[in-house]
Amino acid sequence: MASKKKAVKAAAPKKIVKKSAVKVKPVAAKANPAKVAKAKTKKLGKSTGQEEEGTAQLLSSETVFECKLFRVQHDKLIEPGGKASERDVIRHNGSVVILAIDSSKSKKNPWIVVERQYRHAANQFLWELPAGKLEAGEDPLEGAKRELAEETGYAAKKWKPLVEYFASPGFLGEQMKVFLAEGLVAGDAHPEEDEEIDFRLVKLSELLKMIEKGAIKDGKTLTSVLLYARMTRGKKGK
Repeated sequence: MASKKKAVKAAAPKKIVKKSAVKVKPVAAKANPAKVAKAKTKKLGKSTGQEEEGTAQLLSSETVFECKLFRVQHDKLIEPGGKASERDVIRHNGSVVILAIDSSKSKKNPWIVVERQYRHAANQFLWELPAGKLEAGEDPLEGAKRELAEETGYAAKKWKPLVEYFASPGFLGEQMKVFLAEGLVAGDAHPEEDEEIDFRLVKLSELLKMIEKGAIKDGKTLTSVLLYARMTRGKKGK
């Protein structure tokens, strides 16, 4: 939009000077914060979990503590972004978790093998899925079969991977591999000498109620049971 022409008086001689028309830029309307946020948000497609590539450059690594379960490393490194850093990390062979399902009576609401044992680090008894530490170089599936048999006596006819995750990656390098075990066959349990485990079968619906009430506080059990419940609900809806 053009502005109005104004008369401007010069000092001498008295003469009217006409100013050229000046174009005034229209004032932009205030952006809607919600729309701006929406525009900046990128849609996530099928994620592989490895969108950010790059690894740290390890300068040095010193073992400052070691026991039969894990070791603690003090690492000096250059992070992928170029920042120098020092980290104390617990290194672990990794663990397997077994979601053992008995769906012989009901596929919609199967029985799940759970254990109750005292955990000193948590200072309380916890309800958990069967799980255990892998030996160095041990195949995860074989480790899962071994742990299920040792802790519960059960064997399974059908096995398949369910999910993998890091328990607490801020300082712990332990990776948890969850397996779904179906077609259970009962046997005799033979837990390790330092293990006192009470196990039983609980319906999926009851486990979900326990989770809602806060009775399940173990991370691997929450992750595995809730994921399985979501996956089976999705299949029923198709």
